[in-house]
Amino acid sequence: MPEFLQAALLGFVQGLTEFLPVSSSGHLVLFQALLGQDFSFADSPLVFDLVLHMGTLLPVLLYYRRDLLGLLAALGGRSSEETREARRLIGLLVLATLPTGLMGALLKDSFERVFHEPMAVFIALGLTGLLLASTRWAPRRDLVLGVPIALALGVAQGLAITPGVSRSGTTIAVGLWLGLDRVTAARFSFLMSIPAILGAMLLTAKDVASVDAARLPMMGLGFCVAATSGYFALAWLVRLVRSGRFWAFAGYLIPLSLLGLLALT
Repeated sequence: MPEFLQAALLGFVQGLTEFLPVSSSGHLVLFQALLGQDFSFADSPLVFDLVLHMGTLLPVLLYYRRDLLGLLAALGGRSSEETREARRLIGLLVLATLPTGLMGALLKDSFERVFHEPMAVFIALGLTGLLLASTRWAPRRDLVLGVPIALALGVAQGLAITPGVSRSGTTIAVGLWLGLDRVTAARFSFLMSIPAILGAMLLTAKDVASVDAARLPMMGLGFCVAATSGYFALAWLVRLVRSGRFWAFAGYLIPLSLLGLLALT
């Protein structure tokens, strides 16, 4: 497969699956395994993943730009009910980032080494599907987002370093089970993803210098495709969460997991 098609395909997969609750890392592992020896970025896969994650950061910044501008304004604004609530949200995002950052720094290599094989990815995809299916019966309590829930969501996000475990799927599902309303669960999940993606980018940035300059145009193509497909995927998922049909993605993940496991045995 030509290199530009590989870059575009993997960018599309990353953008679509970063926000849909089907695990972008798991799908990238499977697609790279399918490409095998023909995978053109095999000499710099971490940097290529970094570029694709940069592409999927852009849709979050655009989609939640009003929230982010409000949070920035609250840092220097006069005290009011609105600014106090915004500062409270900032504090909760920081708290949620702490367990995610610790788990990413201490466990990322171990998790990816253990779960990077297609068999383990298919198992993780099946578990993600079961978690999504369970949200159909999650209680509707509409609790206020507080410190315990923020920390629990940070831990859930940290577990999503495992290829095959969806970050958005896990955090939104846990948020729903903990009693958050659908809009708050989705909003906090994607706002949490900003420092998580930035942290992953920092951990991989040291490898950028070793990339062949000739690969940069193809990586730029992957970035653009990931950003474009990611924005539409994000908007679609938010609508599905609000409609209460978040669980429907289990209908994709569970059959995919079973078919994959059957194919490998």
